[in-house]
Amino acid sequence: MPATPAAPRSRLRVAVTRRLPEAVETRMSELFDVALRDDDRKMSSDQLVSLMQDADVLVPTVTDQITAAMLARAGERLKLIANFGAGIDHIDVMSARQRGVLVSNTPGVVTEDTADMTLALILAVTRKIPEGLAEMQAGRWQGWSPTAHLGGRVGGRRLGILGMGRIGQAVARRAAAFGMQVHYHNRRRLRPEIEEALGATWWESLDQMLARMDIVSVNAPHTPSTFHLLNARRLKLMKPTAVIVNTSRGEVVDENALTRMLRAGEIAGAGLDVFEHGHEINPRLRELPNVVLLPHMGSATVEGRAEMGEKVIINIKTFADGHRPPDLVVPSML
Repeated sequence: MPATPAAPRSRLRVAVTRRLPEAVETRMSELFDVALRDDDRKMSSDQLVSLMQDADVLVPTVTDQITAAMLARAGERLKLIANFGAGIDHIDVMSARQRGVLVSNTPGVVTEDTADMTLALILAVTRKIPEGLAEMQAGRWQGWSPTAHLGGRVGGRRLGILGMGRIGQAVARRAAAFGMQVHYHNRRRLRPEIEEALGATWWESLDQMLARMDIVSVNAPHTPSTFHLLNARRLKLMKPTAVIVNTSRGEVVDENALTRMLRAGEIAGAGLDVFEHGHEINPRLRELPNVVLLPHMGSATVEGRAEMGEKVIINIKTFADGHRPPDLVVPSML
């Protein structure tokens, strides 16, 4: 692992790519020489390169793709990319390290918020909450009926969690409280005491787990090995009564294959907070009554965003003081 580069002696020049919570921006301005954004729109590649050329530290978000080609144009000043978020698949970390640029992130902050949203989507899809909401907003409701808006009970259902890291385990705890049977597939099996505490059953074979689950929750990061991990073949293993929820990364699921199967009734429903091509959503998904779509809201809480900002500041300040950032991304994490 390369040695941590020495930080400049003067105040660090920090460039921020998107609008951050006011308290975070104010604290950054007190500590560093900060270039803040007045416009919250996503920046182009050229704009990002221009920021990197004039900064010691770049603070990007999940919407900012930092490629090897962009890093090659960044010049020699950039020494730290302090990501505002836990996911780092939008940054070419290896290329950054090869150029002597450290990368940090904000792990652990979004765990509980994302797990909450996962359960919210499970309930929204299985209990047909959007269907009821639409009827109320349209003024069509004529009163209670014993056969109207019948969803399914989540208690007793088998939940298969794909990816049992921090968020996956937080989902498991919540699911158990709702009476669901928790199953999981993970790159590495959890320790026995953790499995016991979660009441979770491990499946070495993802295929075998998918074929037996009532609900599948995607909580795996996007890496080269997880791209389209749920491809057409694996999705076809799921029961036609099953529901899939994704609050992780859209690239893990083959969105076109999922859309075709939802339209054909081969999967009962889906709750999606993330999409394979960012904000460019398959338009056929919007037409489906058995699909709940959210605009990447999993981590969107006031408290979560503030804590993410605090972690970013700590990483930058620690680096400025000549030490290794506490949330440094290392190759073993990729």
